Amino acid sequence: MVIKSVELEIVCGVTSKLPDTDKPEMAFAGKSNVGKSSLINGLMNRKSLARTSSQPGKTQTINYYDVNHCMYLVDLPGYGYAKISPREKEKWGQMVENYLHTSKQLRAVFLLIDIRHEPSANDKQMYDWVVYQGYDPIIIATKSDKIKRSQLQKHMKMIREGLKVKAGTPILPYSAQTKQGREEIWNLIDELLGFETTIESNMESQKKSSVQGE
Repeated sequence: MVIKSVELEIVCGVTSKLPDTDKPEMAFAGKSNVGKSSLINGLMNRKSLARTSSQPGKTQTINYYDVNHCMYLVDLPGYGYAKISPREKEKWGQMVENYLHTSKQLRAVFLLIDIRHEPSANDKQMYDWVVYQGYDPIIIATKSDKIKRSQLQKHMKMIREGLKVKAGTPILPYSAQTKQGREEIWNLIDELLGFETTIESNMESQKKSSVQGE
């Protein structure tokens, strides 16, 4: 996808009513400090549209980023941050559950896992939770530049087995530093939304019109 315009259009806190949007949504979930904001900035070719921080638990809202006025990337609050109260965790959990359960435009959920480590108990719980909500999470293995290339397949297998993902589930390595995986993620999003089919159909129509004009 060629990024022509992006903007943070909607921000929802724990007391906000979730919007009834008119564009397809791609949601991104992951534990605190897994690199979710860096991924979203990388996908949108922006340095700081999504706020990044070395301090976990920074994203405490559901943020809707309008891309090309044709879709939303939805940034969900990070989970698993130990230094917040159980009450706050419960509020965030209810907010995310409400989004997953009620969004009419949600097309896919991307779950971010740090490629360097085995999936945590929180990661496994989130994966099972998203499946329970009726979605098959697509796994993005972040921080792939932090391991040797020769170790990539071993660590991806570790994630696959740790989460017990369904057969055929995509696991896409991504690096915020090198942007490895950016094109693959966008290609998958285009495929899920049918953008490639639309483009091909338009090109075919143009060809037919050109031939008929001759």
